[in-house]
Amino acid sequence: MTKRILECVPNFSEGRDMAIIKQITDEIESVENVKLLDVDPGRDTNRTVVTFAGEPDAVAEAAFRAVKKASEVIDMSRHRGEHPRMGATDVCPFVPVSGISMEETVIIARKVAERIGKELNIPVFCYENAAFRENRRSLAHCRSGEYEGLEKKFSDPEWKPDFGPAVFNRKSGATAVGARDFLVAFNVNLNTTSTRRANAIAFDVRESGRDIINEKGEKVNVPGSLRSVRAIGWYIKEYGIAQISMNLTDISVTPVHLAFDEVCRKAEARGVRVTGSELVGLIPLRSLLEAGKYFLEKQKRSAGLPDEELIHIAVRSMGLDELQPFRPEEKIIEYLLEKEKENLTSLSLKEYMDMTASELPVPGGGSASAYMGALGVALGTMVANLSAHRKDWDERWKEFSVQAARGTEIQNMLLNLVDADTDAYNKIIEARRLPKSGDKERELRNAAIQEAYKQAILVPLKVMETAYSGFEIVKSMTETGNPSSVTDAAVGSLALLACIRGAHLNIKINATGVEDSRFTGEILSRAGKIEEEAVHLQENILTAANRRISL
Repeated sequence: MTKRILECVPNFSEGRDMAIIKQITDEIESVENVKLLDVDPGRDTNRTVVTFAGEPDAVAEAAFRAVKKASEVIDMSRHRGEHPRMGATDVCPFVPVSGISMEETVIIARKVAERIGKELNIPVFCYENAAFRENRRSLAHCRSGEYEGLEKKFSDPEWKPDFGPAVFNRKSGATAVGARDFLVAFNVNLNTTSTRRANAIAFDVRESGRDIINEKGEKVNVPGSLRSVRAIGWYIKEYGIAQISMNLTDISVTPVHLAFDEVCRKAEARGVRVTGSELVGLIPLRSLLEAGKYFLEKQKRSAGLPDEELIHIAVRSMGLDELQPFRPEEKIIEYLLEKEKENLTSLSLKEYMDMTASELPVPGGGSASAYMGALGVALGTMVANLSAHRKDWDERWKEFSVQAARGTEIQNMLLNLVDADTDAYNKIIEARRLPKSGDKERELRNAAIQEAYKQAILVPLKVMETAYSGFEIVKSMTETGNPSSVTDAAVGSLALLACIRGAHLNIKINATGVEDSRFTGEILSRAGKIEEEAVHLQENILTAANRRISL
């Protein structure tokens, strides 16, 4: 279960009065499950870029509250600044970070845009992936004419806003709400001080390429080798080197590791060496994990390693720590969000054991079941990694690497469920503490309790389903993995079965609190089938293990 994280990066037309800016950011911080990551005011531009992230629904609510507050405290009729703008909240892009698709992000962006239009009477244009029309995908097109041109703009039916009135709002202007991929600012360091040479390499790789004069004397464009990349070369006096400064505008098209390798190739062709790189701002966890796997696979090594090791490989391979230390907890957006949150999975083994043994009701059997399942899959992953590195099995490294990578994916899903189970229990307690003095309060309280109990059933069901998928790893490793580690994989199957049976018990006890018998009946039926199949599968794995041991 990947944690769902959405980012929002609104730009407000105020960069000088910190009291006004704070009123806006206070609105963002008033929403639970949202973290304010960065506030970047600019005096000359008279504009502030704010970055926050968290659970998708919470981020949507925080974005609306921020836009509302901006409409109250910023008067666009008095605004002057160097940056193009058309509203108090000029742009409000939503960015999927993890566990949420672009399609889902578009839905959220459009819902927020609709609220802004209806509740605040501010004209809204949807841009980039949230655009309803192709010609409105471009932010520059939506913002053409800026604030001063809005009144004339709205007299043209072609410029009817996607939401809100086609009427000039003198105080708040108009707002563009969009959905876009995560933009990564990524600089590659060179062993030269020449801006001209750095620019030549930048033109080689950036999507827009360079304009040249052909043999006919005509100006033609030669595209660069990397799509969704903007790049320029510059000299950094502080470091005494030239850099290729890149904006990766769609990391699903050109991820950081491919951009780095391509710059290396183009630099070498021009007699220049790449010495390292740096990330400006934040990056999603998946980007560095993909980079780590990429560089390991180039070495024909298993990529099924823990996140920390994959990040280490990525940092060392791209020299991300050449200019200054690279601290994952400060640069990776998911880690930054988790920084202040207490998680069971951050405890040591002894701390987890002691907490389980204490008088506290959580963590309990459901959480422990998920952890047992994670350990079970981890044993299968270990065997896959050992098998991939066996000297006489070099030709099979890819086969085992795929298994190990799948194993780490399942492990991480089960680890997330360790905390999810405890969160589900806490929701039941919170619901039971709601007021029940009147009929309406009792009705709301009962609905909250029922919803909490349903979640407390769905979480262990997810544990069962996820743990069951782990059998594919331990079964394969028991049958075909390193012969010396057969028993490790078999022990993994025992842990997975214990996990599934424990989660099933958790479902049964929580089902007693649900009034919807049809709901519980369907869940219990599904859970029963999973346990039955798991028992049969685990017996087959033990048989296979004993057969290989006897050989």
